[in-house]
Amino acid sequence: MAGLELLSDQGYRLDGRKATELRKVQARMGVFAQADGSAYLEQGNTKALAVVYGPHEIRGARSRALHDRAIINCQYSMATFSTAERKRRPHGDRKSTEMSLHLKQTFEAAVLTQLYPRSQIDIYVKILQSDGGNYSVCVNAATLAVIDAGIPMRDYVCACTVGFVDETSLADLCYAEESGGVSSLALALLPRGGQIALVQMDARLHQDHLDTLIEAAMTACKGVSKVLDQVVRQHLQEGSTLRE
Repeated sequence: MAGLELLSDQGYRLDGRKATELRKVQARMGVFAQADGSAYLEQGNTKALAVVYGPHEIRGARSRALHDRAIINCQYSMATFSTAERKRRPHGDRKSTEMSLHLKQTFEAAVLTQLYPRSQIDIYVKILQSDGGNYSVCVNAATLAVIDAGIPMRDYVCACTVGFVDETSLADLCYAEESGGVSSLALALLPRGGQIALVQMDARLHQDHLDTLIEAAMTACKGVSKVLDQVVRQHLQEGSTLRE
């Protein structure tokens, strides 16, 4: 797929969005009663389910316990029906292991783990339908699930995948754009302080364009944080209405 096809002369993308326009985000919190926290999130056609258990005692070897903070355990998987090609190994492959590690690093930067020494927080995220930006959608869904579990965080941690084509930054890439040979970058941000929790980049990009792409990603993440904030406020409002 040539770069020109990804952005028309009028500045429109394959799905009709402008360069800086995010995909539509819809989310619900508290979708599982059995878990301590849960959330379902759709970002465009990418759909993810996040479940949080904890903080609880460390299971298995107690030597893993940290005396000054909690351990965060993340597990990422994809449903076998999440892509057009049926996945043989929905979790446990190299990509899933790598994604689980990225999620762990992201939430270690955001969760106030020092409040729960010698304990563990489990975050499980499953992609139900994949259409680009899997890491970003998982982070956004897991953030809502952690908040639903009542676990204190420094700030919302929001993520977005951005790309660079025809000297233009594209926010919130879909699968067609990701697989179209675009130089892409995924960034997780704590928006209030402007702290970057994680940057992930697989393709090559000229150094001159890096600052532009990071700036576009941070702006997109701030846009996502406003949507997540609305979801949280709506969830709290619904909860207080039910209690009344």
